[in-house]
Amino acid sequence: MQFLPFTRPSIDEDAIDAVAAVLRSGWLTTGPRCREFEAELSAWTGGRPVRLVSSATAALELALRIAGIGPGDEVITTPLSWIATANVVLGVGATPVFVDVDPSTRNIDLSRTEKAITPRTRMLLPVDLAGLPVDRTRLYEIAGRHGLRVLEDAAQSMGARWADRRIGSFGDLVSFSFHANKNITTGEGGCLVMNDEHEARLFEKLRLQGVTRFADGSMDVDVPGAKANLTDIAAAIGSSQLRRLDAFNERRRRLAALYFEHFDRSLGFELPVEDFETGNWHMFQPLLPLARMSIDRGGFIEAMKREGIGVGVHYPAMHLFTLFRRRGFRDGDFPVAENIGRRTVTLPLFPAMRDDDVPRVCEAVSRVVKAALRRD
Repeated sequence: MQFLPFTRPSIDEDAIDAVAAVLRSGWLTTGPRCREFEAELSAWTGGRPVRLVSSATAALELALRIAGIGPGDEVITTPLSWIATANVVLGVGATPVFVDVDPSTRNIDLSRTEKAITPRTRMLLPVDLAGLPVDRTRLYEIAGRHGLRVLEDAAQSMGARWADRRIGSFGDLVSFSFHANKNITTGEGGCLVMNDEHEARLFEKLRLQGVTRFADGSMDVDVPGAKANLTDIAAAIGSSQLRRLDAFNERRRRLAALYFEHFDRSLGFELPVEDFETGNWHMFQPLLPLARMSIDRGGFIEAMKREGIGVGVHYPAMHLFTLFRRRGFRDGDFPVAENIGRRTVTLPLFPAMRDDDVPRVCEAVSRVVKAALRRD
C-alpha cells in the first residue's frame, strides 16, 4: 500500500501554469505577482495592509522591529511552538518569557499570562497551535489593560475564525506562514498583516535592506534592513492557493471529524479539542498514552512507518532545548507544555487524503499501541 505522509501540499495545474507564466515573463523576483498577491491578501483580511516576506519567521522578526521591541524588553509567549517563535525575540535582543499552556487547547494559558507581566513586558506573542485560535477576546482585554502590543503567530491558523471573524481581519500585528506544510503554501514564504500604511512602508524597507527608491533612480537607506523579500514565482503559487483555501479547510474539517469517529478511545489517547467552529484543523494531534506503553514515541513513529504511515512531532517544549537551559530554564518549569511536548504526535491530515485513509490510520494506531501495551 502507498506510503501516507503526515502532510502533503495540494498543487494543481492552475498553480503550475501560473508559475510557468512567471518563468516566461522574465521577472522572477519581487514584482507584479507579489503586488497582486498582497492585494488579494489585503482584500481577504478586510482591507488591512499586508506585505509578503520569504518566511513567517521573517514576518515575526520584522514585526517585532516595527513595534520597537529590543534589548531590555520582555515578550510573553508559549513554550509549545516551533522554535522560531522564541528565536525571533532573541534575534532583536529582547527576552522571551514563557507561560505554560492550557491542557485542553494547548495554547498559551491566558489565566497565567497576566501574572507574568512585569514593567519590562512590551508585547504578547500567542500561537494558534494546530490552527486552533487563542481566545482573542481575553487576549486583547489583557493587552489593553497593560498597554501592550500583540503579535499573533497565526502561522498555522489561516482561515480560522474568532467570534465569526477571520483571524487576521482584526487585532494588532498578525503573521501567517506559507510553508509547504501549511494550509496554503508558496513553497516557502509568509506575510504580515498590519494596522496602517506607515507600518507597511516601514516593513517594505525592513524586508529589503532598508532601501527607499526614488523615481529618478536614486535611493536612500535610513534603517538597517534584511533580505527577506518573496519571489514572484512563490506569489504565483500563493494566489492560486488562496482561491482554494476555503475548500482546503472544509476538507480538513471533514477528515478531522472522521478521526473522531474512528479513533479507538479505549487506548487512552488524549484527543484534541473537538472544535469545528473556530479552528482550521491544520493538524490532528492526539497525545500518546506513554504510561501504558512499552515503547517510547520514537518506537511508535517507527512502528507506524512500518505500517506505511508518516507521523510528525509538533512540538517538543522549547524551553528544554539547550539554548534555553543555558538561560536557566529547567524540567518542571512548565509541566503542562512538557507533558504535551513529550506525548504529542501529528497524524496524517491534508486535503488530498481520501476518506478511507482515516480509518486506515486509526487501525494502524490501534495495532501499534495494542502490541505495545504493558502487561505488568
